Amino acid sequence: MKRSRIFYSQLAFTLLVCAFLIVPVIMSIMAGVTVNFFQGIKSGVTLRWVFEVWDLYSETIFLSLLISLVCLASTLVLGVPAAYVLAKKQGRTARMVEELLTLPLAIPGLAIALALLITYGGFRDFRTSWGFILVGHVLYTLPFMLRSVLAVLSSADFRTLEEGAASLGANFWQRFFGIVIPNCRSGIVAGSLMVVTLSMGEFNLTWMLHTPLTKTLPVGLADSYASMRLEVGSAYTLIFLIMIIPLLMALQIYGRPAKPRSLVEDDAGQTLPAGASGAGLGSRETGR
Repeated sequence: MKRSRIFYSQLAFTLLVCAFLIVPVIMSIMAGVTVNFFQGIKSGVTLRWVFEVWDLYSETIFLSLLISLVCLASTLVLGVPAAYVLAKKQGRTARMVEELLTLPLAIPGLAIALALLITYGGFRDFRTSWGFILVGHVLYTLPFMLRSVLAVLSSADFRTLEEGAASLGANFWQRFFGIVIPNCRSGIVAGSLMVVTLSMGEFNLTWMLHTPLTKTLPVGLADSYASMRLEVGSAYTLIFLIMIIPLLMALQIYGRPAKPRSLVEDDAGQTLPAGASGAGLGSRETGR
């Protein structure tokens, strides 16, 4: 089929927007591996700046990984049971609780950080520990885990499955881990990847809550651009991209909604309701 001018115009516009977004990233990566960015690639390629960033800021990288993993564990413990209760309890109260739990999405990170400082800033040991940053990250990322799991549970008929398991003698924990968790696995995976990537890249909230001893990766990145050579800051950006891009790719791959189990494919590749393929097979055999 012949392509129209509108198609090529849309394609050109899309490629232009992609180039506008990607070219600065490529330039930043090049700056991190060149001897002198102002002289360009002709000055030579080196990993000196990457090793220098690792020597200066490796602690911020490991701290960011630690906080993001503990944040993931916290949101799983809090978010999955909360989503289960909200999906099971329908009513005005449940909707109000859901809106309260997702309220941090509508509040700027700086405002959340300021509220935490006013409330808990007087506890000196807690204020100077990375646990203070962790609390802010949990508040910021919990709605993403809650929404992801709740969306899957709301579309699955897990109540019927639970009732069937209960009639066979399964207790609450057997039903929860044997029925609820497997049915919302895709939502848990998508929410987990979002929590890890958001926690690792969160800057506004962390910048307000951090201390000189609790710098995270984004704060160290801003510090390197402010106080170091441009090549050092760009090398830090390169390390950040190496860490975050695989997580974003995993988010795209594993965050896709799974095909309902009630749908199967016949020999021709067409999607049919469960049982339809068997019925079709019987009709074909009858007609032979």
